[in-house]
Amino acid sequence: MTYLAKPALHHPSLKRNALGFTRRDYEGKISTLCAGCGHDSISAALIQACWELDIAPHRVAKLSGIGCSSKTPDYFLGNSHGFNTVHGRMPSVLTGANLANRELLYLGVSGDGDSASIGLGQFAHAMRRGVNMTYLVENNGVYGLTKGQFSATADAGSKSKKGAVNSDAAIDLVSLALQLGASYVARSFSGDKEQLVPLLKGALRHHGAALIDVISPCVAFNNHAGSTKSYEHVRAHNEAVNRLDFMPSRDAITARYAPGEVIEVTQHDGSLLRLRKLHDGYDPGDRLAAMNHIALHSARGEIVTGLLYVDAAAADLHEHLKTVEGPLNRLGDAELCPGAAALAAINAELV
Repeated sequence: MTYLAKPALHHPSLKRNALGFTRRDYEGKISTLCAGCGHDSISAALIQACWELDIAPHRVAKLSGIGCSSKTPDYFLGNSHGFNTVHGRMPSVLTGANLANRELLYLGVSGDGDSASIGLGQFAHAMRRGVNMTYLVENNGVYGLTKGQFSATADAGSKSKKGAVNSDAAIDLVSLALQLGASYVARSFSGDKEQLVPLLKGALRHHGAALIDVISPCVAFNNHAGSTKSYEHVRAHNEAVNRLDFMPSRDAITARYAPGEVIEVTQHDGSLLRLRKLHDGYDPGDRLAAMNHIALHSARGEIVTGLLYVDAAAADLHEHLKTVEGPLNRLGDAELCPGAAALAAINAELV
């Protein structure tokens, strides 16, 4: 029998942050994702970042769309606000919530399918408008809930578990975010917690649109054609009374490497990721240089990780629109109904 409830009691000796919370206070429900999924490592990094930043959980609003990645907000910050939207529509719902109440910290959790396909238009407008948010993309290059088809971020020439070759060019959300005006842009790997936690902390403290694209391997779809351990091979050689799927347990993929170093990370299906960590002398303050740097190493088959660009003086959507300081639900009649003269002035502008 499987129990999906965590114990309510915490050990009294657990270390507490400045608010008196332990790390356990930032956890959520037990994950139902495949064992070894990179998304769970990202959830753990978020828990660590929020705990270290002394963020009160109830000050966080986490929003998501559809997909494996969009399930993960249930697994961290169980005492925060949450809203699971429809496929690809998380950015617009988050934008509305942010405009209504700027006092919360907004965390948008999405995936490569949710953001680079059906939600690409919404992603673009959230970046260009400078919505004050941390936009986290858990990027595995496949549609995990619908059996591993290529997503829009899959590299051209990559093979699916069935041996199909992807002929489409990949959408690079990092380069797109830079072009659209995002003021904090980073990329990381789910197995590199030492890099991911500081990047998350920086994004959560950033004022403006912050994007972190996290490469997060999918462990469920490495049963490629030709494997005698694949589901299809077993079905073809087994006379079963019913059709069942079993997701084998996998160890999470981790990586440790120094600034400026390039490593090859072998995924569960045998494919390789070539990760290059930014060197210590890299200047993240030049948007054009960041775009060129990404393109240069992409041509070499390398994925650059680290803080690629940041504008510390960025303005957010509230400053662009000159909105009021407080949440809309605290406004009184005087602010909401300024009178006939104010209405006449607004109507005059439309003539």
